[in-house]
Amino acid sequence: MRLSMAVCLVSFGLSAAASNEETFKARLSTVAMDLSMRADVAGMGSVTARLAGNKLSIAGSFEGLRTPATMARIHVGPVTGVRGPAIFDLTVSAATSGTVSGAVDLTAEQIDSLKKGRFYVQLSSEKAPDGNLWGWLLH
Repeated sequence: MRLSMAVCLVSFGLSAAASNEETFKARLSTVAMDLSMRADVAGMGSVTARLAGNKLSIAGSFEGLRTPATMARIHVGPVTGVRGPAIFDLTVSAATSGTVSGAVDLTAEQIDSLKKGRFYVQLSSEKAPDGNLWGWLLH
């Protein structure tokens, strides 16, 4: 009986911890571009971010780039939809299709910005070094 109760309490504790996790998702699509960029910018993907305490974990995939990916970063803009500076580097496959991932510790101010929709993931490629795909992390 005591063992059952202990298992129940541990199980409840684990599910309570998991419920404190918040999930954010982004659809990666082409960055805003002009006519001169059409030959170099293409592709799509998706990213899921999980916030547990102050740890943000990112996992996603992309495909259809015209040239291999070179970097992926988390940026923070002043509001959703407006570009801002890069604040964290992510790991990205150096290929036209692949994965993006990473984990970072956030400050209280950064957590607030994330929850307000100010964070986005931007992926760059060889022929689009200033951005190929991007997506805003939203609930």
